[in-house]
Amino acid sequence: MFSFQSINKYHSFLKENVDGCIIAVDHFLIEIEKKKHLNSFLEVFAEEAIIRAKELDEKRRLGKPLGRLHGVVVGIKDVICYKGHVVSAGSKILENFTSIYNATVVEKLLQEDAIIIGRQNCDEFAMGSSNENSAFGVVRNAIDESRVPGGSSGGSAVSVQAGLTMISLGSDTGGSVRQPADFCGVVGLKPSYGRISRYGLIAYASSFDQIGIFSKTVEDAALCLEVISGVDDFDSTVSEKPVPAYAAELKTTPRKYKIAYFIQALEHPGLDPEMRAKITHLINQLKLAGHTVDPIEFDLLNHIVPTYYVLTTAEASSNLSRFDAVRFGYRAPLVNSDLNDMYKASRSAGFGKEVQRRIMLGTFVLSAGYFDAYFTKAQQVRRILLNKSIEVFAKYEAIISPTVPSTAFKIGEKSDDQVAMFLADIYTVFANLVGIPAISIPMFTHSNGLPFGLQIMTNHFEETALLQLSDHLMN
Repeated sequence: MFSFQSINKYHSFLKENVDGCIIAVDHFLIEIEKKKHLNSFLEVFAEEAIIRAKELDEKRRLGKPLGRLHGVVVGIKDVICYKGHVVSAGSKILENFTSIYNATVVEKLLQEDAIIIGRQNCDEFAMGSSNENSAFGVVRNAIDESRVPGGSSGGSAVSVQAGLTMISLGSDTGGSVRQPADFCGVVGLKPSYGRISRYGLIAYASSFDQIGIFSKTVEDAALCLEVISGVDDFDSTVSEKPVPAYAAELKTTPRKYKIAYFIQALEHPGLDPEMRAKITHLINQLKLAGHTVDPIEFDLLNHIVPTYYVLTTAEASSNLSRFDAVRFGYRAPLVNSDLNDMYKASRSAGFGKEVQRRIMLGTFVLSAGYFDAYFTKAQQVRRILLNKSIEVFAKYEAIISPTVPSTAFKIGEKSDDQVAMFLADIYTVFANLVGIPAISIPMFTHSNGLPFGLQIMTNHFEETALLQLSDHLMN
């Protein structure tokens, strides 16, 4: 019977099984069908995954060079374009839209012999912290199906959690990979802004968005990052820095780290007391093991969520203006020939309430009378936060914190309390505001039986150190 533990072990399995890719794909298709009530997948590419698996098995038989992700079964969040396949961003407004090109990350996955098995459910246009905002239904946490998996990349997190894919790709604008990874007990990696091309990623907030990775192990995340990172002529914001051999660089001699943590983050009244106690215990263990772990002041903690929502909604207002029902997407039946009425009717019916709320907020903060009071001020705070990160990383290699203030909550529990939902992002949005890499690793189990993780952040493009420390802590 097939079981997946890591890409490395899977590749050893393939060496001993001439039809190993077919065995793996058949296994995952059965599991996806068995657990379809979790609503992790919006569409499964069963037929083409089987064809692809047969081609890759034949490639091995012929002794041809193999890609670094040979036969690896991958799911992609429904905001990543895959040519000839529907991409809806979890929204009615794009319900039947078929992508006419591949995202750069998709091209790179396919070049390295990956098998893309389906597109995964998410909060509409990646706006949400619970995966309750999808036009195609909520995603359920496989550990406790009455609870949310986190958002916005909930479907991608659950697919790895429930054993439906080996790895999956999500997007992270303010924690949308790390928060569901925490709720689901898997690894969730958000690289530095610009490390991975955003070409073919449907934009929410362009100066924040970054494609991220879900996996069972840090090593698998490192290998996937190595494959999908790098320069891209189609994305002017992508970095031209060389891509390290992340997976190989994990295998280094253990060393002592200089780590910081924000005092206000651990002392925040919204943090679950048991989570605080376990992370504090870990800090003490790290000190006893010879690592430097120092508390530092961070008096801007309560300002980061408002700053984040002012800036991201402003960018969303601009980005989502292209969905006008003229060029593509859903168009409401015309009552009369007035163009403005058609815009209003189509966007009102096509966008869900959370997306409408953020578009309206973004339009408000960009309006002439409020631009300086809100948008300009938020940009100034963002600059102060960046300066703070530069100051911290001049002395320390990493910052650790909780990923979220509580374990996965019940479906519907926070639906009527948007402030509580927004504050769930209090620990994750800092990394997006300043563009640094961050990861959530599954480290703990709460007395309620639910997993929760530790967030680690490092300086810009210091993913190697981030992955090394993460791997050290998990092993």
